[in-house]
Amino acid sequence: MSRLVKWLEDYVLPLASRLGQVRWLVALRDAFISLMPITIAGSLAVLIKSLVEAARDHLGWKAFAFVMQPMVSISNLVWRGTFSLYAFFFALALGYQLARNFEGNRLAASIVSLSSFALSIASVAKVKVHGSNLVIKNAFDISQFSTTGLFTAILFGSIGFAIYFACYKARIMIHLSANILHAEQAAFDSLIPAMIAIFSVGGINYLFQVITGKYFGNWLLTTIQEPLVKWGQGFGTVLLVTLLIQVFWFFGINGLGVLSPILDSIWLTAQNGNITAVRDGHVPPFVWVRGSFDVFAWFGGAGGTLMLIVAILIFSKRSDYRTIAKIALAPGIFNIGEPVLLGLPVVLNPVYLIPFLLTPVVNVAFSYWVSVMGLVNPVQVGVPSIMLPIIGPFLACNYDWRAIVLSIVDMLIAFAIWTPFVIAADKIANTNNPKTFFTTQF
Repeated sequence: MSRLVKWLEDYVLPLASRLGQVRWLVALRDAFISLMPITIAGSLAVLIKSLVEAARDHLGWKAFAFVMQPMVSISNLVWRGTFSLYAFFFALALGYQLARNFEGNRLAASIVSLSSFALSIASVAKVKVHGSNLVIKNAFDISQFSTTGLFTAILFGSIGFAIYFACYKARIMIHLSANILHAEQAAFDSLIPAMIAIFSVGGINYLFQVITGKYFGNWLLTTIQEPLVKWGQGFGTVLLVTLLIQVFWFFGINGLGVLSPILDSIWLTAQNGNITAVRDGHVPPFVWVRGSFDVFAWFGGAGGTLMLIVAILIFSKRSDYRTIAKIALAPGIFNIGEPVLLGLPVVLNPVYLIPFLLTPVVNVAFSYWVSVMGLVNPVQVGVPSIMLPIIGPFLACNYDWRAIVLSIVDMLIAFAIWTPFVIAADKIANTNNPKTFFTTQF
């Protein structure tokens, strides 16, 4: 056991530390986080519409559906102002977060990032009229403002910002000697860097169109984004990411924070695709999405530690363990695991290494194949990560009662894995100094 921990310390921990310090990855993660309000608002709009339709179609509540029709219309408006413009908002957020991390002009960077994204999407839109496709030139393909254009927003938002920031730091700007307002001075400082960045991105897209005859955004969608999202549906990929997150957390590094750019770029894109499909009345195309990890594996936080808390309260005879478990129970119910991870501790505790790594992997594997077999709806609604276990899966799977059963089974599996190690920890730990064992092993 000590050799495994030493190997992880020597090879995995430095990698996680370096990833956590890459400012571009931090900005990418923060951009996704900052869009949580519109993500939840758009998901709530889907839930409301689904609830009304289910009540009308399955329960025969036609009067209820009629009364709720204004609410459905409001939900449709909310959808158009949130999810249908997800990549649009993301380009703004990415520019802002990049400027914040690299200490640049945040407003100007946001505008450059958005403009760079807009330059890169198709200027041809297709409209279906009487069953025929009508091509309209010199018009935005508005579908790419949604999650369809997310990778385009990431790539060209980053390129636009990089060029802008390089010129800004090189002081390529108009210098005014007169005393003017700060807002005007900031605008003039960003004028030339922003123009260079925007024209550079425009030139890149123009050359690409001339050489390939395709729009960069369309090409990026079909050759990179769609294959990556499809790759993210693979069983091995899902398990590998789950395991890496747990390994990082074992060393006290927030694995979700480190791998959030990967998780959100691939699996949040898939989740938004499911949400869009359900909203349009189609079958969700993806089995495993970003919310699947939360509702089927990380109840109580990383490692499924809610069941660790329950196991301690039932089986542990140590007063200090039980005290920590009682304190951590309330946060654990809302999927906040830090009190038990750092208070027990689970972090850097060799006794709990195996169940901490194994529990989420087993839960993810079981839930993945249950979803693949169609025994439960895939996650198709975004719910807050603090949503209570059982309730969260029920809402995330769009009112599927089978998700409740699956989440209960997952928790029982986690409980069965954690319990032997809780009993072993009672026997191993030094009663007089409970932390002696943890420190002497390293």
